[in-house]
Amino acid sequence: MAFWLLKTEPETWSWDQQQKKGAKGEPWSGVRNHQAAANMKAMKPGDRAFFYHSGEERRIVGIVEMTGTYRPDPTDESGRFGLVIVKAERALPEPVTLAAVKASPKLRDMVLVKNSRLSVQPVTAAEWKLVCAMGGLL
Repeated sequence: MAFWLLKTEPETWSWDQQQKKGAKGEPWSGVRNHQAAANMKAMKPGDRAFFYHSGEERRIVGIVEMTGTYRPDPTDESGRFGLVIVKAERALPEPVTLAAVKASPKLRDMVLVKNSRLSVQPVTAAEWKLVCAMGGLL
């Protein structure tokens, strides 16, 4: 299993909206960055991702699971980009802010710190465990 981080503006797609989709999940569409798309192509069913509210909030609020493989994104008229299906797994009891991530020396190499603008990012197993602990899951 691999770990990821998916960023969204809560005004566009929020954790509450994701949770309301239930077990059927929702397509993670609209990604138009080649590096982010390459990360999505590497995703497999069962992989987990942090659900990150960008914008004013800048915090990890939940965990989603990939339920399908990369496929064409019907919202992309060029036909170059795709989507994955994700379902809400659980909310973090304590959201983890970007400031808290940046303040942790063990997370200094996390993509969220090094390339904060990338909307779909890999997360190492060690980073995953630490952020889960910071969020009250371990």
